[in-house]
Amino acid sequence: MIRKITLLLFFLPLGLFSQEDLLNDLEKETVEDKTVIAAFKGLKVVNFESTKLADKNDFYFVVAHRFGSVKNGFDDFFGLDNAVTQLKFIYGFTDWLNIGVARSSFQKKYGMHAKYRLMPQVKDGFPVTLVGYNLVTINTSLEKDQYPNLEFVDKLTYTSQLLISKKFNESLSVLLAPTFIHENLATRSRDVLEDGTTLNYDEEPNQFAVGLGGRYKISKRVSINADYGVHLNRNKNSNFRNPLSVGVDIETGGHVFQMHFTNAQAMFEEGFIVQGQGDWADGDFFFGFNISRVF
Repeated sequence: MIRKITLLLFFLPLGLFSQEDLLNDLEKETVEDKTVIAAFKGLKVVNFESTKLADKNDFYFVVAHRFGSVKNGFDDFFGLDNAVTQLKFIYGFTDWLNIGVARSSFQKKYGMHAKYRLMPQVKDGFPVTLVGYNLVTINTSLEKDQYPNLEFVDKLTYTSQLLISKKFNESLSVLLAPTFIHENLATRSRDVLEDGTTLNYDEEPNQFAVGLGGRYKISKRVSINADYGVHLNRNKNSNFRNPLSVGVDIETGGHVFQMHFTNAQAMFEEGFIVQGQGDWADGDFFFGFNISRVF
């Protein structure tokens, strides 16, 4: 018996040291995931894309709707008679790559985009999330009776953006979106003189803009969102204005419902950045909403 007790006392410290070494090895292999998530709950801030992506194998169906201007009041029931709609389908091929197709009744445009995460924001590490976004659209409303020399390539417009977001805390996230737009057929503004003469002013084919946006949570499922686009080389004689949009995000289970007011009725990037036709100062803006459903 004394011999057994002696052996137990001899091997017990060795067992304790071995267990401690094993626990240390396991702790070394455990890597804490410090990736910052959910800077935005919607795929868009309001008009501008957010840095949120669909997860791998997720399929999104998005309905975006913009009524006509509220400026005319009851004449067209605050824009109800002049609404435009965009339908969009987005698929998450990987956790970092989304592909989407869309069709908008505004100028009968079709679009295809790729959205891809370059770098995530990391706690105590990389300070922001970087996402790339590329879009090509086709304006099928253009006809040869308007432009006799019109070719198919003239209907194409290309947009490239670098989306940069930072989540400061559980309530506040901000977005910066440097943007490049190339129009094969540049947007035209017109000015009619008193004698009836019409002057045409075309934008440059290559256009530059910066989008600014943000989200502030006011409750667990509700946030206030806003974004603004600065067109950096807009023609000084342009009929169009920079887009300003303010809205509310409501999370309701399987989808995010976004309601907002904006002075741009178009929903593709080159549309609301280059062709924002409303003027907030004159009460010329549009009510709209985005609904996203995940399958």
